[in-house]
Amino acid sequence: MAIKTYKPVTPSLRSMTGYTFEEITQKAPERSLIISRRGHGGRNAQGKITVRHRGGGVRRNIRIVDFKRSKQGIPARVKAIEYDPGRTARLALLAYADGVKTYIVAPLGLKVGDTVLSGPTAEVRPGNNLPIANIPVGTLIHNLELRPGRGGQLVRAAGAAAQLLAKEGDYAQVRMPSGEVRLISQTCYATIGQVGNLEHSNIKLGKAGRKRHMGIRPTVRGSAMTPRDHPHGGGEGRQPIGMPGPKSPWGKPTLGYKTRRNKISNKYIVRRRGKTR
Repeated sequence: MAIKTYKPVTPSLRSMTGYTFEEITQKAPERSLIISRRGHGGRNAQGKITVRHRGGGVRRNIRIVDFKRSKQGIPARVKAIEYDPGRTARLALLAYADGVKTYIVAPLGLKVGDTVLSGPTAEVRPGNNLPIANIPVGTLIHNLELRPGRGGQLVRAAGAAAQLLAKEGDYAQVRMPSGEVRLISQTCYATIGQVGNLEHSNIKLGKAGRKRHMGIRPTVRGSAMTPRDHPHGGGEGRQPIGMPGPKSPWGKPTLGYKTRRNKISNKYIVRRRGKTR
């Protein structure tokens, strides 16, 4: 996929880049696989903002993606490659031999007309889904299950890929895109290949309005607020924050402060991300 630039008829277009969408083969989504999406502006059932900087944006429909690949042993033909406004990766529309249609995250190299299969007997080819126990060591994988039968939860963003490093006993060592190496049960399923749309990281939005179209509202610096709104606020003109380290709007440390409390899964992490050895 190529990246296109725009003729700078306005200042914002000078640095803006976008997709050429040359890999998209079908513009309209499959009607049976979409549901309407209602925006909540980051608010919960009580009307309180629990996620900041959300709201507005263009109206979008949610595509129902089959992360479980539950139809095992039935070959499916790739009918189309489609755009999904809710994710960075592209979607592949599959038409199974029994007439059922589903969406999957499109891996790199998957084209219209290709055949994919899910199950223990599937070949090691991009788009096929099979247990980790049946995948050779060193293979790049995505759409990885964290618990058997729960469906793919890991490695689903554009250009992402995990690598199967080793197998020992009931678990396999998998290196995540972040560099973390963790143990995952060999009965978990994973899809072969790397997620497509590799050029996504090179896209430049170019203007603030394009961010608003995505449903993301402006983020204001804490130092520009008042003391009642943020710990960094207050002072005449530009002032230091007046504390050893930065804090969140709720007074919690934010620099080098460990927020991980899930001690149950610590035993499955072989190497934390950011570690060189």
